[in-house]
Amino acid sequence: MSAETNDFPKKDELDFVRLLQSHDKVAFEKLYDKYSGVLYGIILKIVKREDFAENILQDTFIKIWKNINSYNTEKGRLFTWLLNLARNTAIDFTRSKMFKQMLAGQPMENYTHIEKVHHDTFDVTYIGIKEKVQTLNFEYQEAIHVVYFLGFSHSEAAEELKIPLGTLKSRIRIGIRELKKVM
Repeated sequence: MSAETNDFPKKDELDFVRLLQSHDKVAFEKLYDKYSGVLYGIILKIVKREDFAENILQDTFIKIWKNINSYNTEKGRLFTWLLNLARNTAIDFTRSKMFKQMLAGQPMENYTHIEKVHHDTFDVTYIGIKEKVQTLNFEYQEAIHVVYFLGFSHSEAAEELKIPLGTLKSRIRIGIRELKKVM
């Protein structure tokens, strides 16, 4: 069985969840064996560092153990619940004060392993994008960096940069327009 296809038949998944909710250690070990790899991959895509991803994976499985009774089989598949828990744990970590302090002062080239962006007209997986972003005025670099490279939402980025939301969106829009000119 592979985690990617979530190939538990519905009845088997319900039985497995019941075992997990009774805190059956063997079932939990099977859960870890089945899903740890894919959850680690999702976490690593978010935090970009293996040491962070390993710790977050461990935290995720502790949360699963403690919160498995809150999982509702009628609201979705087990894999989806696990995936959301892992993703949210990783995102919470990237928003933490400790993570931001660790990133402070690090050069932008540490954030070039971008997998996905949230804007329809700009693909940051373009090879050499870090050099192109660094040619922009600092205010545009900063806005693009926080939203696209660190994965902050627009409202979170505006709060982080201590600027109005509209200003942030304008800087991103202008920065992207300038990038299009040089690409």
